Amino acid sequence: MQAPSLFTLIKEDFSTPARKDPALKSKIELFFNYPGVIALVHYRLAHSLYVRGFRVLARMIMGFAQFMTNIDIHPAAYIGRRVFIDHGIGVVIGETAIIGDDVTIYQGVSLGGVSLAREKRHPTLENGVVIGAGAKVLGDITIGANAKIGANSVVIKNVPQGCTAVGIPARIITPKPESTFASKPSNELCLAQSSGTNALLPDVSKQAFLYLLERIEILEKQAHIADMDCHKAQESMQELKTQLDKRYREYIQALRDKDS
Repeated sequence: MQAPSLFTLIKEDFSTPARKDPALKSKIELFFNYPGVIALVHYRLAHSLYVRGFRVLARMIMGFAQFMTNIDIHPAAYIGRRVFIDHGIGVVIGETAIIGDDVTIYQGVSLGGVSLAREKRHPTLENGVVIGAGAKVLGDITIGANAKIGANSVVIKNVPQGCTAVGIPARIITPKPESTFASKPSNELCLAQSSGTNALLPDVSKQAFLYLLERIEILEKQAHIADMDCHKAQESMQELKTQLDKRYREYIQALRDKDS
C-alpha cells in the first residue's frame, strides 16, 4: 500500500478533533485552542525533512513548535494517522517513539526513555491506544492495540492489547470491553500476559476467606472436642491446627505474589 502524502496526513490531523472532541464548535478553533493539532502539523513537515537528511532544519521547526505549543516532539519519532493530542500542554514524545494509528494522547503525557544508549529506547503505542493525562510511559516497551493507560500512571512494562493499566507502577486492572480486535482477552489473560508468565495473579480475597472459614470451624469443634478423651482431643486439635496453618501460609504467599 502506498504511503499517504504529507497533505493527506495534515488534512487528517485537522479533521480528527471533530470526531474525537465534542467541545469543538468551529474549525477556526483548531488554530487557537488545539495546540496538539498545530504541533502535529509542524511534526509532519519536520519529520519529512528529517528522513531526507535535513535534520538540523527539522529540529529547528520542532523547536519553534515547542515554543508555540509547549509540546515537545522529536522529528525522528514515528507518528501514525489520525492521532489526537488533546489539550496537549506538556506532552513529550521521544526520538525513537513509535505511535500507531487512531491513538489519543492527553496533556502532560511523556513517552520517555530510560537509557542513554543510541538504540530503541522509547515506547511503541499500537493502534487505538488511549494515554490518560499526566501518564509516563517509559522505556522500550509496547502498549498493545486498544489498550488504555490511566491518568498519572507510570508504565514501565508491556501492556497487552485491549487491557487497562493504572497506578505507580502501573498494573493491569481490566480489559477494554469494547475492544475491536479479533481475539478479546479476558481480565485473567491480561493479568497473565502483563506478568510475562502463564500464571494468573492469586486471588487474595479467596485465600483470606478460606482461612477465616477454617478458623471458625475450629471454634465450633472445640465444644465437641472437650467431650472426647484426652488423646483423641489432642489428635483432633493438632489436625485442625495443621490445616489452619496451611491455609495461613497460602494466604501469606498470595499476598507476596500479588506484591511481586
